[in-house]
Amino acid sequence: MASPVHRTTTSSPTDGTAVDLREANRRLKGDMINVTQNAARQLRSLLEEQPRSRGGKGLRVQIGKGGCSGLHYEMALDEKKAGDEVVEQDGVEFFIDDESAEHLRGATLDFRDGLTGVGFHIVNPNASRTCGCGSSFETARPA
Repeated sequence: MASPVHRTTTSSPTDGTAVDLREANRRLKGDMINVTQNAARQLRSLLEEQPRSRGGKGLRVQIGKGGCSGLHYEMALDEKKAGDEVVEQDGVEFFIDDESAEHLRGATLDFRDGLTGVGFHIVNPNASRTCGCGSSFETARPA
């Protein structure tokens, strides 16, 4: 897959107004994962339990290699790193690295507390196959 060409600004031929393409791209990527209020509420609770340290912590949601189907979800409390996409929901932040973002675009992160398990749960429309336990997945191969 060829790398896209990025330009910082461009001028509109009709009115000469400059458009910041990086900012527009950042706004589009900001909508890449949907976070429910339950997930935000649980993250806030987890952060409140942490000893007071440097601020800026959130939940890192990423994709790792492994599991029955080839990829699996990883989540941990972390701080923002360079290049992360940040999704803010109800005053808490979720961090997604660029490599994971392509597998998570359009996914929904929820928190469930029920008889079948407690924890963060991802509904991912990009998963073409999941394993029986639901913790690993495979995406459709590009044509």
